[in-house]
This record gives sequence, structure tokens and C-alpha cells, in this order.
Amino acid sequence: MSIKLLKKNEKHLITIEDIGHNGEGIGRIEGMTVFVEGGVPGDLLKIKIIEVKKNYAKGELIKVVKPSEHRIQPVCPIAEICGGCQIQQIDYSAQLELKTNRVRANIERIGKLENVIIHNTIGMETPARYRNKAQFPIGRSGQQAVIGFYKKGSHEIIDTESCYIQHEINDQLISLMKAYIEKHQVSTYDEKTGQGLLRHVLTKVGFSTGEIMVILVTNGKELPGKDALIEDLTANIPGLKSVVQNINTKKGNTILGQECITLYGSDQIVDTLGKLKFNISPLSFFQVNPMQTEILYGKALEYAGLTGAERVFDVYCGIGTISLFLAKKAKHVYGIEVVEAAIEDAKENARINGIENVTFYAGEAEEVVPKLYKEGIEADVVVVDPPRKGCDEKVLDTIVRMNPERVVYVSCNPATLARDLRYLEDWGYHTVEVQPVDMFPHTPHTECVCLIVRNDKGFKDL
Repeated sequence: MSIKLLKKNEKHLITIEDIGHNGEGIGRIEGMTVFVEGGVPGDLLKIKIIEVKKNYAKGELIKVVKPSEHRIQPVCPIAEICGGCQIQQIDYSAQLELKTNRVRANIERIGKLENVIIHNTIGMETPARYRNKAQFPIGRSGQQAVIGFYKKGSHEIIDTESCYIQHEINDQLISLMKAYIEKHQVSTYDEKTGQGLLRHVLTKVGFSTGEIMVILVTNGKELPGKDALIEDLTANIPGLKSVVQNINTKKGNTILGQECITLYGSDQIVDTLGKLKFNISPLSFFQVNPMQTEILYGKALEYAGLTGAERVFDVYCGIGTISLFLAKKAKHVYGIEVVEAAIEDAKENARINGIENVTFYAGEAEEVVPKLYKEGIEADVVVVDPPRKGCDEKVLDTIVRMNPERVVYVSCNPATLARDLRYLEDWGYHTVEVQPVDMFPHTPHTECVCLIVRNDKGFKDL
């Protein structure tokens, strides 16, 4: 099919067929792919072309001519402009179907895998107020302090009074922080100039314990009126366990720096998953949706197929959440994570749960995993839970050389997951099944857990 090069400012009708990885609607005009922010699969839209590239164009929604049967009115009044949720205008059951289809498409097109069982995405009964971690940029609009989320496709802050997907305590916190900024005339950070003090306010919430940590990210150590702020927070935030100042003086939009100063209470808060307790510190990673995390980790434990005799590698282990789940049924677990603070938390989490059959290593996975293998420490089962970029090839290479019976892959990016599954398939493994879990309702993101088993002839036989 020949592709017609569209022109900027042209107006067209378009039928939306799918959504992209950022939640934008996708359709075609004269063979050219067009991305439309706010489009829902099944919509007939009138759009204006606002950007044209060689292989695609972007359109601005002018009018919904005929709405999709899956289009709904978002609960949040700022959903159309806020970048926090990208697909709140899509019915939740349709969101789950779209996520399943996206996982399947990545597995088949990128991974070129066949005969893989891809289960329907496991959703939430009530997909609201599910996040235990919030991070709000702080700025100004004229003379007024604004706290909220970035506008879609920009770093303009959308002032937010209440967020449908965050814990309710954030609504109260935003109000308190605005009052504090005005009362004490605290400057707010400007990304363009690198000037201003307050950059972000973060919260971490223990859903099962009710413990709350507030993190103030500042461009310097001085914090005007901090005693008064702490007094207001302790008086108005039930369950407040910790107030931490995080110092980030680097220019740009990186949220957290490496230096933390505890201004009030504890250095950590505690939450539970299943019967396990976890200490959570300012810099450590903890899954943001605790209800769905238990489902995800339960499936990972099921896929690991442990009998009590296995040695297990948990690569990219964070604060040891999956490691400790696995340790209950394994002979020994070896956890590897690059963030040293997370490893310290992992060791403490093992101690407070009375789990001794686990050893944690701090370092780059691509360095530590091959080193352990060279030292004669091999795994019967390997669990990987990498960042969005997927596994380093050195990690995958060491896995296939160790020749474990099973690999359990937990992924937050279906595209890099499919790429890595292809690598394992080429070296003697078979992807049996994939279970998507909706950790992030109203966004296009999906978490998956996969069962991968060694073929009769693995790497050592090839």
C-alpha cells in the first residue's frame, strides 16, 4: 500500500484501532500511522494534523464524531490534560483486554514466539486509590504555588487537589504543602534555570500498617519553617511515621538525590505482603500497587515450582520482596541488586522475618551473576525482575550457561520482555505461559510474569 504524506494543519476523519505504549490512540490515514492523544479504539474522530514525520503523524483531537462503545466519562475532572492517567476515558474491562492484546502482540511480533499461553490480564475489583507511592512536582503559576502532575507531553505542572489513583492522604498533604509554601515564602524549583528550593514532595504509604513517609526534595539543605511544617504534618496526617528531606542539587528533572536527612520520626516505614514484613526507605523500590503485588508474586512463586531443594537466583531483587517469598520454599536464595541502600533493606527485611536461607549481593547484575557462577554458585531456578530496559545480555548469557531448569521472568515492559524471551528460546529454553497483571489501572502499562523451562537440550548440550 502506498503511503500518502500528510500535511500539517490538514483536518481528517480517522477511526482509532489501537492504543500506543503511551496510551495515545492509533489509526491510519491513507496508509500512514497517526497517533491521537485521547483516542479510544473504536472512536471515529475529527482531527487536525499537528506533526508529520517520515513514517507517522500526530493528530490533535477536534471532535468525537462517533464514540467507541468503550469510551466513558473519566472520574477525574483533569484526566484529559493530566499525565498521571493516560487511558481513564476507556472502560476498565476494555483496558484489560487492550493490555492482554498488547502483551500478545509483543510476544508474537518482537519475540516471534509461537505456542505460548497468554492468559487474560488479572485486573482489580476496584481500580482506584491503589498507589502506595506518589511523587508530585512543585512549581508556581504566577504567584501561586502549584502541586500536582505534569501536563501530558510537557513539564507544565497541572495543579491537583485530588488524585483518583493515589492514596487519599495525598489530598490532605497537597493542601498542607501549599499553605506552608505561601506562609513561609518558600521558593519552588524551576527546571529551566535550576533555581528555587522545593522540587518535589513524595509520599510512601504502608497500606496494611497505615504508616506514612513524607519526602521533601530540595535544591539545597536549608528549609525555612521546617519545624512549623513538621508540626502541621504530625497534627494533620494520621499515621505519619517519617518526614525525610532529600537533597537533590543536580540540574534537570531527576527526582531524587542520594542524600537523605530524617527530620522527624523513623528512617523507614513498614508494610506487609502476605505474611512478610518489609522496611521501606526513601530510596528503595517497592511495588506501587500492594493488592496486585501479592497476586503477581504469588504467580511467580507458583511458576518457580519449588520443592525445598532448589538454589534460586533472584536477579534485580530490590529490597528482597520476591526473594523472601521464594525463600519460604527454597533451599537457598541469592538476591542481586545494584542499589546498595536496597540491599541493606533486604538484609534487614530477612532479619525481621526470621529468614536465614537468603544471601544478598550489592552490584551490577551483569557483574555479580557471572562472578557467582565462576565461583561455583549455580541456580536450579532463576527469577529476574529487571527495569524497563530488560535484562543485560551478560545476565542472560550466564543464565543459559548455568542451565537452570526454570526461569521466571517478571517484567514491566512487554517489548523488552519479548526480546529477552527470544534470546532464551535461541539458547535452549521454551516460554510456556505469560500472565499479565494490571498493576497500573488507567495507564497503558502492564506487568507480566512468565514461566520459561529448559528444553531437553539446553545450552550445555548445544
